[in-house]
Amino acid sequence: MKSLVEIRRDLHRIPEIGFQEDKTQKYLLAIIEELKKCYFQVDLWKTGIILTIQGSKPSFKIGWRADIDGLPIEENTGLPYESTHHGYMHACGHDFHMAIAIGLVKAFSEQQPINTTIIYFQPAEEGPGGAKPMLEWMQRERKDLLPDYLFALHIAPEYPVGTIATRSGLLFANTSELFIDLHGVGGHAAFPQHTKDMTVAAANLIMQLQTIISRNLNPLDSGVITIGKMVSGYVQNSIAEDARLEGTIRTMSAESMLLMKERIEALCKSIEIAYDCEVSIDYGSSYYQVYNEDNCARMLLETAEKVAGTTPYECPPAMTGEDFGFFLKEIPGAMFWTGANSPYGLHHASLQPDEMLLDINVRFVEQFLRDFKKR
Repeated sequence: MKSLVEIRRDLHRIPEIGFQEDKTQKYLLAIIEELKKCYFQVDLWKTGIILTIQGSKPSFKIGWRADIDGLPIEENTGLPYESTHHGYMHACGHDFHMAIAIGLVKAFSEQQPINTTIIYFQPAEEGPGGAKPMLEWMQRERKDLLPDYLFALHIAPEYPVGTIATRSGLLFANTSELFIDLHGVGGHAAFPQHTKDMTVAAANLIMQLQTIISRNLNPLDSGVITIGKMVSGYVQNSIAEDARLEGTIRTMSAESMLLMKERIEALCKSIEIAYDCEVSIDYGSSYYQVYNEDNCARMLLETAEKVAGTTPYECPPAMTGEDFGFFLKEIPGAMFWTGANSPYGLHHASLQPDEMLLDINVRFVEQFLRDFKKR
């Protein structure tokens, strides 16, 4: 088998977006076939892979999840192994997540685990979301593939390599995409009385949306509404008939997410009345909060104290979104940040995580999965 660094670089060259990870799936399957033992069972779900490694004396099933999709971002690293797929990049570290999972497959091929271990190569984490439909498929058709406990990691560019950062309870926020389309009547800039200007309507709506956080959300709670993109009009002397707002909603509780969506819908209705226009809302992909089971999170931190090269850190919660939350809603487990030591953040076109994290995390996760005991 190639080294983990070589595998990570191969995967980095072929980023693919959600449910289109055909080359990625083929590459991973080839390595799994190379390492395959009689106690391995491979199942496919869409572009994902579920590898069951039967334990020698199993008392429960423990799972490990690695996401496999890339992002629609043009890479700007200048690396010799940069993306060969124009307009796409592994800008969230999923190439590292996959390589670490392959390292676990290799370790368990060399020494069979005591408890049955299931490794999930999950597609579409970045969107439209693969965790929820994968879980529902297993619950409906393949209950034998469901674990009793489930774990995952995510690289953290801001932490030094070897940092294992997690906490009991809420780790990542509830998130939802937000797309708002406004439709009015366009026309010549000289005759505004004959139009319904959607640039003005959209601008007013943006300002009203910001009051939801300051005037509707409990000040002891946390949330954010960000409109990252606004499109309206075509030329400087024409009044826009259509406008589109694109953004994101993030909250620290599921209840606050419902409240914020109710207020967004109410404000959009008021814009329809005030500007005599039509407004439609699409929430796109919505992710449930990542909520770590207490004992599972504590055991991760305890293991980080024992493994050479790793340091535990009880971190604060983040407004980051992750569809792993759908798994943890149904299955006890935990997620952790692992240090990647990059000056560029997640989803940045120049992200360059430190490859030293690969071997360190394989050692850490392998020991954790082998030593994990029910409490």
